[in-house]
Amino acid sequence: MKQINRRRFIQYSSLALSTGIIAACGGGNQTQTAESPASPTANPSAGKLDKVTFGTNWLAQAEHGGFYQAIATGIYQQHGLDVTIKMGGPQVPTGTQLLMGGAVDFFMGYGIDAINAIAEGIPKITVASIFQKDPQCLIAHPNTGVKTLADLKGRPIYVSAAANVTYWPFLKSRYGFTDDQKRPYNFNPGPFLADKKSAQQGYVTSEPYAIEKQGGFKPLVFLLADNGYTPYSTTIEAKKELVEKNPDLVQRFVDASIKGWYSYLDNPTPGNELIKKDNPEMTDDRIVYGLQKLKEYDIIISGEADKQGIGAMSEARWQSFFNTMVKAEIFKPNVNYKESFTLQFVNKGVQA
Repeated sequence: MKQINRRRFIQYSSLALSTGIIAACGGGNQTQTAESPASPTANPSAGKLDKVTFGTNWLAQAEHGGFYQAIATGIYQQHGLDVTIKMGGPQVPTGTQLLMGGAVDFFMGYGIDAINAIAEGIPKITVASIFQKDPQCLIAHPNTGVKTLADLKGRPIYVSAAANVTYWPFLKSRYGFTDDQKRPYNFNPGPFLADKKSAQQGYVTSEPYAIEKQGGFKPLVFLLADNGYTPYSTTIEAKKELVEKNPDLVQRFVDASIKGWYSYLDNPTPGNELIKKDNPEMTDDRIVYGLQKLKEYDIIISGEADKQGIGAMSEARWQSFFNTMVKAEIFKPNVNYKESFTLQFVNKGVQA
């Protein structure tokens, strides 16, 4: 399960890094990309397709499925777009670097990073949130007296260094966790498996699977999003300049991506084939597990998305999360968090 571990390392580490801009990022170091095929579903009368590049935060997986589905089924082409997906990976610059350097037009972002970018004066903006819930979780052993997330107070917890700038301050503020509980997490479940009193971080879509396979038991999983930690996740980010100068392109990309996700949740086969093509190490059972957990935990369709469609966001939700993280001393109260997002392109109930 080395690939899963490295994925989490990069994903969290990118949040811990300063989002300083690298002016020239080139095309990144991605070795494979998914591109829109010549599809009979495209409308020739629509004229020339607009070329768009979308950057993901790691190697292709179920958590990216809707974007691949929109390519595989021709949905992007139906919206006048020729989309290329550039995978993230261990040698790829951060999303902010790629976006601001011009290597991608849109990037798969994260709510905390979006607000941090505003604090640093970086002109990017979130235009949609595919995940209503962040998949971040804490994992514990069964039958050890733990029934709720709060029960982990005082127990050793294996967390990455980047937890210090994301969810750990929240756990301290909300649940009274203390720094002496922290143990260094090296993205290997071995130490957790060896200590039944311990817990570890993970994503509901991957680490519990690895623990079940290696440990031979089903662990307790506490989704932080169901316990007060509510950043938007797997967002779509763009430069503010693009939003201002070409809102039609942004709207078409958002609409098509949303339709791709509805299609993927209904019949994931086309998207899965492209995922495995871009990431040959991805297996069918891991894709199935990841998609199953996305549905089981209502990661994509819940909250605002129930009525306003996949991708939905609200100012109230951004404000609530901002206030929570100000209390946790992650954000300074004078940051204008409202500049980190726009509702212009979502909440339209777009469906396939």
